[in-house]
Amino acid sequence: MLQDHRPSPSMLQVLVLDHIDASQNMARYYVLSIEPTLFGETAMVREWGRIGSFGQRRTELYAQHEGARVALGNWLDRKLRRGYRLRDAPEYCGGGDKTRSFASGRE
Repeated sequence: MLQDHRPSPSMLQVLVLDHIDASQNMARYYVLSIEPTLFGETAMVREWGRIGSFGQRRTELYAQHEGARVALGNWLDRKLRRGYRLRDAPEYCGGGDKTRSFASGRE
């Protein structure tokens, strides 16, 4: 029997943050995600840049999902302190407070 290698919903986590200030001509985005790798590790991926342009991407690997989850929570807290705000998630993505509490490691 073939195994299903699709990641479970508990393995995927994507958060999109924006920092927009028209008075300073600032429109930035920051994406934090947790993704499984082909080798059984967990990756915490950060993407950032100016809204409407290509940005930068950095990937950090973790042996355990919990390590990536803690790192995502730390980055989320750091970005919220710097003025970024969570972009509202569409209903079909299961957004809302549940996503926010999971991302920061506070259930």
